Amino acid sequence: MGIIEKIKEIEAEMARTQKNKATEYHLGQLKAKIAKLRTQLLEPPKGSSGGGEGFEVTKYGHGRVALIGFPSVGKSTLLTMLTGTHSEAASYEFTTLTCIPGIIHYNDTKIQLLDLPGIIEGASEGKGRGRQVIAVSKSSDLVLMVLDASKSEGHRQILTKELEAVGLRLNKRPPQIYFKRKKTGGISFNSTVPLTHVDEKLCYQILHEYKIHNAEVLFREDATVDDLIDVIEENRKYIKCIYVYNKIDVIGIDDVDKLARQPNSVVISCNLRLNLDRLLAKMWEEMGLVRIYTKPQGQQPDFSEPVVLSDDRGGRTIEDFCNHIHRTLVKDFKYGLVWGTSARHYPQHCGLGHLLHDEDVVQIVKKKEKEEGGRGRFKSHSTGPARISDREKKAPLKT
Repeated sequence: MGIIEKIKEIEAEMARTQKNKATEYHLGQLKAKIAKLRTQLLEPPKGSSGGGEGFEVTKYGHGRVALIGFPSVGKSTLLTMLTGTHSEAASYEFTTLTCIPGIIHYNDTKIQLLDLPGIIEGASEGKGRGRQVIAVSKSSDLVLMVLDASKSEGHRQILTKELEAVGLRLNKRPPQIYFKRKKTGGISFNSTVPLTHVDEKLCYQILHEYKIHNAEVLFREDATVDDLIDVIEENRKYIKCIYVYNKIDVIGIDDVDKLARQPNSVVISCNLRLNLDRLLAKMWEEMGLVRIYTKPQGQQPDFSEPVVLSDDRGGRTIEDFCNHIHRTLVKDFKYGLVWGTSARHYPQHCGLGHLLHDEDVVQIVKKKEKEEGGRGRFKSHSTGPARISDREKKAPLKT
């Protein structure tokens, strides 16, 4: 029996099992088995050379956004509208067969936009090259899920389910669970809050399913069984997602209003070029990019090319700003002068831990090289003669 057949058999068993107090331990074990099998499904087959054609392109710019959706929902047209890069668009499905990159120039930054082939139901099992498409989306900073506004709402659930099956968690944050494997000492289970979904016995059973008999587990929030399995697997990617509803020009205004009010959703029309500016603003907001302008000492700030930082790519403190310019700058750092919304007064003297905001101006002041042997009359070495008698006498003052 193959891995896919095993997964379907366990899913069928979970579907016919009643959910109550008596069966929650059994269901927890089944969920752990499915997670293990899906991890095996993502691994390349043994003995393969791994030389297959992939979709991965070189990272470029200050951020990466992936377009994901069913065939013929307008992904290629959206790429052409936003970047100017030509991507073949036609009235038949699967027009795009490989990854096509484009660059969005927005707010003095460069954002890479990837047009990926359409994925279908069963993509997580490898149907329609879905596994390669999802692998590229894992390396992006933001996912744009392009949906057809004229079709049923079920497409959104199907795509979310396919992405979650391969370890992508959309618009979620990592669970507050501390987990560490140990060599000896058994399993240590603790929690700082009351737990309603997981208890010690269920945690032990899930860890034994993974053949883990020595570990330390600490719950800092009321997490579920799925959250615990995600922490144990250690291969989950938590990524932000915007649901983009295209083709709003073919539905009524009431339906458009209903879709626009959903969380993390933007309604657009590529045909009539409607609301594309709002989509770009939402992308900028979700990616959290921060532009920092440099100011050399005694000169005006340089507003031509900012240093772009973000929480997803290293952080946005002054230390991250120094490392972005040159990694040796932190050693010589004395203090930073900051102008902008993050400063209480202009300029503010800040240390390496200061959090920078968008469009701040920063001037780095470096340490001065110390003079050897002290300063002034405390110098340990002198260029003058050692004996007083050898000193050159000054000429008498003229009166």
